[in-house]
Amino acid sequence: MKVCGIELKANNAILSVVENNEFKNLKLKKITLEDDEKQECVKEFFLKIEEFLRQNCIEKIVLKKRAKKGNFAGGAVTFKMEGVIQLNSICTTHLVCAQTLSAFEKKNEITFPSELKKYQEQSYLCALNA
Repeated sequence: MKVCGIELKANNAILSVVENNEFKNLKLKKITLEDDEKQECVKEFFLKIEEFLRQNCIEKIVLKKRAKKGNFAGGAVTFKMEGVIQLNSICTTHLVCAQTLSAFEKKNEITFPSELKKYQEQSYLCALNA
C-alpha cells in the first residue's frame, strides 16, 4: 500500500511517501498554499494535492493532526489546509496526533533513510504509522 504522510507547517504541506514501509524519494517534497485569503490560491493548493495523489497512486494519507489549543496550537492557515486535504477525492485521510507519533518512534527504533530531508521526518513517521 502506498501511503503519504503529511505534516503541515506554516503554509506548507510537507510530504513523505512510503510503499510497504519503504521510503520513496520523490521529486516533490512539499506543496505550498500561497495565499489562504484568495479563493484561487486555495483551489490551486487543492488541485496540486489531488494531482500529487493521483500521479503517485497514493492509497492513504496520514496527516499529523494540529493541536486546537495550548502552546503548540496550530495556526488558522494550517487548519484550512487540513480541511482541504481531507476533501480530496482520491483516497482516505487519517489524522494522527503528535503524542502517537512520539510513542510510535520510541517503540519502533526508526532509522531515517539517508535521502530523507530533516524537515520531512515528521511526515515520514506519519506514513510509517499508517
